[in-house]
Amino acid sequence: MNFKSYLGTLAIASFTLIMSGSLVFAEYSLTILHTNDFHARFQPISKYDNNCSEKNNLKGKCFGGSARLIEAIKNERTKFTNQFVNTKSILVDGGDQFMGTLFYTYYKGKVTAEMMNRLGYDAMTVGNHEFDDGPEVLRGFMDAVSFPVLMSNADFSKEPALASKLIKSTVIHKAYQGIGLIGLTPQDTDEIANPGPNITFSDPSEAVQREVDRLTKLGINKIIVLSHSGYEVDKIVAANTTGVDVIVGGHSNTYLSNTSDRAKGPYPTVVNNTQIVQAYAYGKFLGALDVTFDDAGNVITATGEPIIMDSSIAENEAIKARLIELEVPLNKLKEKVVASNSTNLNGERDDCRVRECTMGNLIADAMRDAVSDKGYNIALQNSGGIRASIDLGEVTMGEVLTVLPFQNTLATFKVTGEQLLAALENGVSQVEDVKGRFPQVSGLRFSFDASIASGEGRIQSVEVDQNGSWVPLDIKATYGVVSNNFIRGGGDGYKMFRQATDVYDFGPDLADIVADFLAKNPNYQTSVEGRINQM
Repeated sequence: MNFKSYLGTLAIASFTLIMSGSLVFAEYSLTILHTNDFHARFQPISKYDNNCSEKNNLKGKCFGGSARLIEAIKNERTKFTNQFVNTKSILVDGGDQFMGTLFYTYYKGKVTAEMMNRLGYDAMTVGNHEFDDGPEVLRGFMDAVSFPVLMSNADFSKEPALASKLIKSTVIHKAYQGIGLIGLTPQDTDEIANPGPNITFSDPSEAVQREVDRLTKLGINKIIVLSHSGYEVDKIVAANTTGVDVIVGGHSNTYLSNTSDRAKGPYPTVVNNTQIVQAYAYGKFLGALDVTFDDAGNVITATGEPIIMDSSIAENEAIKARLIELEVPLNKLKEKVVASNSTNLNGERDDCRVRECTMGNLIADAMRDAVSDKGYNIALQNSGGIRASIDLGEVTMGEVLTVLPFQNTLATFKVTGEQLLAALENGVSQVEDVKGRFPQVSGLRFSFDASIASGEGRIQSVEVDQNGSWVPLDIKATYGVVSNNFIRGGGDGYKMFRQATDVYDFGPDLADIVADFLAKNPNYQTSVEGRINQM
């Protein structure tokens, strides 16, 4: 018998054993490769998570990018090939592939779909930013990808764009074993994105348990949740459910590691025998968790560490060339210098979502400047809309659009002091969870005490600028406020603004407002100057 005949006979024998149920898997090992919160960072990024020039990339100063990520995925997957079974690894995503760079602004989900297909994803969950342009754009993306997109904790049966396409969970097969995958989306997605009126979101733990029970009845005993709910919620879901083996997280941009002193927790974090992992954001890391299951589907071991996507990983030349091609229509806009900045503007998530930050001051000052002559003297910007920093020196329109990628428009309206106080209470209500509703302000200053229960009076003092003098907020007075249309419409929990008067939501794009302000104020200076104080 020649070697090919021998292989054929052995393959048939193995198949017969599998079909007869006689083949026993004493142990089953699987590598889970994962990303989350990629936010259209197809090109390499700097250590500050914003644009990184090709010059610096060649110097080894950049991270991530699709060309580097695809090579890292190939490197990991080739470690687990076997001539008789499928590769025992999966590649999954924890949501928020959309929004964050000009690639998304210009192409919406088309480039995301192309790159994810080329990288070979097996599944992803829906993040809140997948709804930024409504269900129709999400549906177009789902039609273009070759893998399932999941969301369990929502009723989307009344949404025509999604009802026939989106699914709550799925089963994929690797090495003759079924692996159950369940998707989770933030329960407050209706507040922080634009899913429309036809979708209702529900409790994540209850939704996961329903899908676990359904999958278990199908004989699936290895179950992974793809969760865009945040690290703290993931721990709650793990504690409140049974049958979940692994949670691949997202939304909170949490870096988990066993080696770094900057990590928010161990990789994996174990709660109720559930392995929880997350790999920061923006493609800076590729998560890699090696899990071994026993025959009953119980996790025996789970080890791993996020892999840094630095210059030690080669870039795929075909992907680089394709991205250069896709950038052609973007370059004219990206490269336009709109101002020269005389200070570093800090837009880092971990700063702007818990305290005053210089990028927040700039944006709020720019909004206020644009409409103060019309009587709107208080500006409020949600920190979740601030997506990057800007370094000292020339500022391009591309940089401004990276900071403010959501195409929000300037909104003006009038509210009572009581409503404004309620808005500030909402803004600091989830500061311990580093939520995007935290307010950056101009024409206003306030103090808060996070030790007080949320909604029970965290705001301790509020003063408004009246002709250069600071005076206490009058809850019975009426104030002119400028913000963005997302906040004015009730986004990020600012539902009190839905009751505002004299509303106009259709001003210029916020990015244009900021670019124009910097151009008019070449010597603009700001610092952390006491607009927001935590007691």
